[in-house]
Amino acid sequence: MRLDKFLAQSSIGRRKNVRIYIKEGMVNVNGKVITVPAKEIDENSDIVEYDGKIVDYTEKVYYMFNKPSGCITAKKDTVNKTIFDYLDNAQMRGVFHVGRLDKDTEGLLLLTNDGEFEHKLMHPQKHIEKTYCFWALGSLDDEDKKRLEHGISIGKDAVLTKPAKIEIHKYGIYKDFRHEISIENLNNINSYLNNQTVISGYLTITEGRKHQVKRMLKAVGCHVIYLKRISIGGLLLDKSLKEGHYRPLTDLEMKLLFRNG
Repeated sequence: MRLDKFLAQSSIGRRKNVRIYIKEGMVNVNGKVITVPAKEIDENSDIVEYDGKIVDYTEKVYYMFNKPSGCITAKKDTVNKTIFDYLDNAQMRGVFHVGRLDKDTEGLLLLTNDGEFEHKLMHPQKHIEKTYCFWALGSLDDEDKKRLEHGISIGKDAVLTKPAKIEIHKYGIYKDFRHEISIENLNNINSYLNNQTVISGYLTITEGRKHQVKRMLKAVGCHVIYLKRISIGGLLLDKSLKEGHYRPLTDLEMKLLFRNG
């Protein structure tokens, strides 16, 4: 097994981080400093030390978390509530979030202590689909949908987004639909907007740029007021899982992650 893979799977850190540790001379194998991340080791017999401490394999864990709106995707923060404030510390040794969701975005977030798993799932060449349910102020015509589907600019000099899928669910006046969205989840909504047109739907992307869904919809004249991730690959958020709760993934769900819908 490669040394960097061993360390990532042993919850020392993400693969990109453990490569840095190795190159900086922080890792010993059988008493010798190794600075090559690709160094092959025997995980069953070699003694690996990181920062002077022997590294033991730890059991890999994989959780589905239903992130509430209003907390940030981080371990600690001096101002905001974080996703880890909802988790049992005794179960979360070495666990980190896979990707992130914005503070005002809710829904499916994965947690693990397996750096190799994160690398595989997040690698851009894997093209893993992520689907979001949205409500937005504005409207979308056929040309707007084509732009979203074929690739759109979401910033000055930015590369076009990769092809996406858009499905419109509902369209009408905001005041007629506001009962369908919990008011605490809405952003920047004032009473004078009650008669503004709104649209809801599902946007599926294969990238993970910052605020991507919001920026894509903004590029076609829509202002997102509610956003929820409902799936990653073929894995759907468990509808019975309450906000702020988490549970282990099943073997079948692990396989579904790498199957696009």
